Amino acid sequence: MTTLTWAARCVAAVSGAVLAGTLLAPAAAAHQGPDPKAPAKQAAKKQPAKKQPAKKQPVKKQPTKKQPVKQAPKPAPARPAPVTEPGASELATGTKCTTSRDVSSTVVDFVASGLFETVFRSATDEQGHAFLNDSRNPGVWINLALVPGAPRCVYDTSVAVTEESPGHLFITLLASDGTLHQATCATNRNAPFTPSNLPTACAPGFTTLPDTPV
Repeated sequence: MTTLTWAARCVAAVSGAVLAGTLLAPAAAAHQGPDPKAPAKQAAKKQPAKKQPAKKQPVKKQPTKKQPVKQAPKPAPARPAPVTEPGASELATGTKCTTSRDVSSTVVDFVASGLFETVFRSATDEQGHAFLNDSRNPGVWINLALVPGAPRCVYDTSVAVTEESPGHLFITLLASDGTLHQATCATNRNAPFTPSNLPTACAPGFTTLPDTPV
């Protein structure tokens, strides 16, 4: 009887132990989770956000201001070449021709000549102009500039005439640069010198006498 009682106690003890283990297992399993009293685990480290490359804004080009084109200065208009005509030094240098008055004369004194007692006179004014007068044409003074080759600034004059008819009248002009210019004009007893016929009578005009020592 005692043996059965002990056996019964053993069975009861084993059953109690099994039952206790069964009850304790779920509780232990329930407690295996995170402890609510434990400090909260730090949240997963945030990955630094990748910076998106900034979009390059298109640079607005400022409209370039057109610089005014500087034009090269216009060359000065070429001046006419200075007068190189002998006796025109004053005009070439731009100075005024100033001279003194001068008079020269010649006469035909051959009685048998058709030009007997005809007087030819030459004169200059203070501006260097030279003139010729034929006594058969009183009061008419012919500007010798009408004859080709005449110097523009005359300091002195000289005239000489041959006796025959037709003959020759020699007119010599001293220019301001010291050169002498001579013209040979055909005389005619029936035609006194005038502004219209003198250039033809004195053709080809004044020529420079070489090696003037003045």
